[in-house]
Amino acid sequence: MADSMNGLKRSIYCGEVLKEDMEVTVGGFVQKMRDLGNLIFIDLRDKTGIVQLAFNDETDRALFKKAASCRSEFVLMAHGKTAIRSSINPDIPTGRIEIIVDDLRILAKAQTPPFEVTSETNVNEELRLKFRYLDLRRPPLQRNLIMRHKIAKAAREYFYANDFIEIETPMMMKSTPEGARDYLIPSRVHNGKFYALPQSPQIYKQLLMISGMDRYIQLARCFRDEDLRADRQPEFTQIDLEMSFVDVDDILSITEGFISYLFKNVLDIDIPTPLPHLSYNEAMERFGSDKPDTRFEMEIVDFSDMVSDCGFGVFSDAVKNGGSVRAIVAKNSASVLTRKEIDKLTEMVRGIGAKGMAYIRWVDEKPSCSFAKFFGEEELTAIMNKIGCEKGDTALIIADKNKVTLPVLGALRLAVAKKLDIIPKDKFNFLWITDFPFFEYDEDSKAYVAMHHPFTMPNDDCLQYLDSAPEKVYAKAFDLVLNGIELSSGSIRITDYELQQKMFQTLGLSDEEIEAKFGFLVEAYKYGAPPHGGLGIGLDRLAMVMLGAESLRDVTAFPKVQNASELMSECPASIDKENLDVLGIQIVSKPDET
Repeated sequence: MADSMNGLKRSIYCGEVLKEDMEVTVGGFVQKMRDLGNLIFIDLRDKTGIVQLAFNDETDRALFKKAASCRSEFVLMAHGKTAIRSSINPDIPTGRIEIIVDDLRILAKAQTPPFEVTSETNVNEELRLKFRYLDLRRPPLQRNLIMRHKIAKAAREYFYANDFIEIETPMMMKSTPEGARDYLIPSRVHNGKFYALPQSPQIYKQLLMISGMDRYIQLARCFRDEDLRADRQPEFTQIDLEMSFVDVDDILSITEGFISYLFKNVLDIDIPTPLPHLSYNEAMERFGSDKPDTRFEMEIVDFSDMVSDCGFGVFSDAVKNGGSVRAIVAKNSASVLTRKEIDKLTEMVRGIGAKGMAYIRWVDEKPSCSFAKFFGEEELTAIMNKIGCEKGDTALIIADKNKVTLPVLGALRLAVAKKLDIIPKDKFNFLWITDFPFFEYDEDSKAYVAMHHPFTMPNDDCLQYLDSAPEKVYAKAFDLVLNGIELSSGSIRITDYELQQKMFQTLGLSDEEIEAKFGFLVEAYKYGAPPHGGLGIGLDRLAMVMLGAESLRDVTAFPKVQNASELMSECPASIDKENLDVLGIQIVSKPDET
């Protein structure tokens, strides 16, 4: 049987044992036990670090024998007096101190774990996620979760100090179209009807402004049934805010104040404000992305005017069809971007929509050019001067419609930068992206859809184009980007009832659809709404970037894997027929399931 804690109470954490001649009681997990015959040392670990427990020839024999029985991950409490270690470990804060133990309790024994609980591990992630409770004992993941806690704490401190009120919004709501599939909850009481888990608190926080709450904040759980990737989980947390009687600049200013406060208090890093701004169009033209990583250069260069009438049909046809010919130049890369590597990059761009890729690679005295036979030497020299390609460089070129050319070069820019390892690891480059197009044309439905959401306020000078030229309508919408990752998306909201109806109609919604999906919000506008706007900052993504983590799974306690399952608890799981019958649900196999 396990020992009792009776008479022992923890007085200090392991990582805080820094002085000698102190009487202390610690508790934790056994990291390692070293039995040297007449000496036993146990490294005891808790969330703050490791301290060494020492047992020697003066230790009570029964106590010494108990120490010898300890194994990795046993749960112990120990009491004793601190002393200077004979062999100092400079690699840990407690490395000069040990505890001479006079009382030891084994509170829980442990089986040999499926992997060693250490800071560095080569164990595959699937096994670690299956035993996530053991994985979370590892110091890096504990530090990550503590960082996440600090971010949440700083958010509440800052927004409380700026007169925001924390209000919870419903977790079970009406399904409304917000860009991704909803997770649905069947109702037992209302047979055949469903609640939805919120993709965001968007509608409710607007209703709170109509209610007169003025400044709202919430650490809101959000749910989206979409395919996963490294920076996406089906459930996530937003630092969600909304403000009344404001315009764009007010929201950007309060957000910048939070970013400055957070980084100073958590990382002791000064973030200069105001943060830089780029319009959506400028970001796409220069970086091929509406969430550009500006920690490195390699900007896109347009040289369409130089090749519009050339003999190379790939270039000239792209320009004639309303597209463009653009390049990125990777400086001093020719020795790394070999022909074999260029072929790999060509396959990559074909996989994301490009027909192919041209290149100039300048290794020797004369550059190697994939389209050289269509141009004279002077013409090639002029092109290289235009795009800034010099000896030792590689230029990668895409020719197509802009909706292909720009995002493909944006993805290529990131892939090349990673291959060349030129992205600084210790920089935090924030950037506001503003002036988004209100509409984007959906090729599948042959209709315009809202780029953000249908409650976004158009710029005042664009209202005249709502009927005649939707592509000219820009929105009071803005995204906050950090190191190429979108942290937040926000906007000023439409508060005019008639304008909101007009926007719904422009998006092709019938009066019946408007009533069914947004009737309660539209009705609320009839009773007077203050001008308002807000945004939601992805807490998980923010933690990931601040920690330099590779994936959201590294900053989420119990994450889902790519197919949205959780390996430890094996969810989602089947439900028995009795419970399904209560809900009036019958499971029907999909056509491809036999």
